[in-house]
Amino acid sequence: MQAASAPLFRNSTAVQRRTLLAAALGWMLDGFDVMLYALVIAYIMRDLGISKGEAGLLNTLTLVASGIGGVLFGFIADRIGRARALIFSILTYSVFSFASGLSSSLLMLATFRFLLGLGMGGEWNTGATLVAETWPDALRARALSVVQSSWAIGYAAAALVSGVVLRRFDWRAVFFVGILPAFVTLWIRKDVPEPELWRAQLSATAADAAGYFTELFAAGYVRSTLALLLMNFCGLFAWWGLFTWIPPYLSLPVSQGGRGFGVMDTTGLLMFLNLAGMFPGYLSFGWFADRLGRKRAFLLYLLCAATVVPLYARARSTGTLLVLGAVVAFFGTGFFSGSGIIGSEIFPTRVRARALGFTYNGARTLSAISPYVIGRVGQRYGLDSAFYLCATGFLLSGLLSFLLPETKGKSLQ
Repeated sequence: MQAASAPLFRNSTAVQRRTLLAAALGWMLDGFDVMLYALVIAYIMRDLGISKGEAGLLNTLTLVASGIGGVLFGFIADRIGRARALIFSILTYSVFSFASGLSSSLLMLATFRFLLGLGMGGEWNTGATLVAETWPDALRARALSVVQSSWAIGYAAAALVSGVVLRRFDWRAVFFVGILPAFVTLWIRKDVPEPELWRAQLSATAADAAGYFTELFAAGYVRSTLALLLMNFCGLFAWWGLFTWIPPYLSLPVSQGGRGFGVMDTTGLLMFLNLAGMFPGYLSFGWFADRLGRKRAFLLYLLCAATVVPLYARARSTGTLLVLGAVVAFFGTGFFSGSGIIGSEIFPTRVRARALGFTYNGARTLSAISPYVIGRVGQRYGLDSAFYLCATGFLLSGLLSFLLPETKGKSLQ
């Protein structure tokens, strides 16, 4: 991260660095809270007596809520400001992560995960919009890639925390740790200003906010809106199906279609997958996007992911799972950095936050069926076979990227 970040910091202002840190911390802690669930699925299934399909359905509800939250917080961010909306989203997912640990039934846990999803969906587009509107055109792609890369740190931190906590306590204590991100909002409220680009649009946005959402489907934007929505949907279907079920896939007994690794072995594999795969994958996308163009970078990452996932599904040894898991994570998560980059460059300031919320979090709503589908298919045929559906999702996402405009070098409106 230091090598990629150094040029950013040398050519940036203090305000730009604070907005980058705020968005990155928000997204990192979003990843931390959200992925705690995936890391304790096996224990929840045992204690609450639920099936793989029901466990997948819980994550489906969270993703449905993220789509609602993305659009909702997009309107909030366009109306009251990017930084304020970021604060509200972080508080939402932190409080209900803690509440998840209090669940004594499937219904309670489903309710709390749904409410957490509202904040989860709102954080991404508010943070991405905040950075896109603060950083200059030449550095935007790399800045947004830094923000996106923080998700991998959050996931790795969740793996570490869950591994440590589960050695002494049960899965409920893991969720209690999820309240910690709420304290970050105190600093954001004090030190992170609203972008001048948003302030300049404030009066116009307030005057006619209700009509602007339809602009996403006007003649100039409808093709891009639908293409970005569908590309994100296919990629997210593949990602959530794969990374929701990789932790239980590694930890479940071989007789149940897993690989039979213990808690600390699974924790080590997941941390390596995140730090050696996801993190550099996210971070490097901005570099490729600046050199190859946004569309070619998408195609490179998505086709590589589609190729490697079947190889990962066939792997049996610890070493092979370690290496291929990192490669899958590099390409299969890194391409998400591009959604905020190209989305912020396609849509104007007056609708940017809600456009990103709709095309990314709306896609998360559509992809909400993925954990359930992969869980059901995995129940019947094994999770390794179900992962082939994820490879298909990456392939379709790559093909859909052809429909997007090339926005490299474009200034924000």
